[in-house]
Amino acid sequence: MTNRKSSAICLAGLQALLWLTCSNLRAQDEAPAKKAPAKKAAAAAAGEAPATFKVKFDTSKGPIEVEVHRAWAPKGADHFYQLVKSGFYDEARFFRVVPDFVVQFGLAADPAVTAKWNKPITDDPVKESNRAGTLVYATAGPNTRTSQLFINLGGNQRLDGMGFAPFGEVVGDGMNVVKQIYSGDAERPEQGAITSQGNAYLKAKFPKLDYIKKATIE
Repeated sequence: MTNRKSSAICLAGLQALLWLTCSNLRAQDEAPAKKAPAKKAAAAAAGEAPATFKVKFDTSKGPIEVEVHRAWAPKGADHFYQLVKSGFYDEARFFRVVPDFVVQFGLAADPAVTAKWNKPITDDPVKESNRAGTLVYATAGPNTRTSQLFINLGGNQRLDGMGFAPFGEVVGDGMNVVKQIYSGDAERPEQGAITSQGNAYLKAKFPKLDYIKKATIE
């Protein structure tokens, strides 16, 4: 798929089973608990996402919740985490819907925001298959992932060998909502026009498109 056809470290503190009266042993026992926040803070500062986290898309069709697994595709998960935190997907339209194939989105409502995040990240190895419900970056070839995503509507395992690395999946009743997203305009919206004009273009030409009201990390 191209853009046209068409991205925790949990340090478990060991609780002491015995009360240690020796002060130097107490200090050693407490050291891991003191280091954990520092490591988490450093990871957050570097833009690293938690090992697993959920994002709720409040859409015009209802809520869609996705669970992200950083181990599946670390670079993609980290980038998605930062995009959601920035509000990138708020008001973004589902501009490409191909039944039994994909629902695609990820061009911002404001073209200036799309331009700001148009900085490709390098690819992740494909560890998970493109099964129904998985969340994946759309690309224009190797190492071109930016902000566009798609949700697999069916088993698209053929994409595995093409370098498309899922990094999350829709959970709960989310797929029932995904399947109801408006598909009447199929692939008609022009991505170049969305990139340069944002929602001004889509609202004028394709007013029936469903969209994300707000995306939040849970």
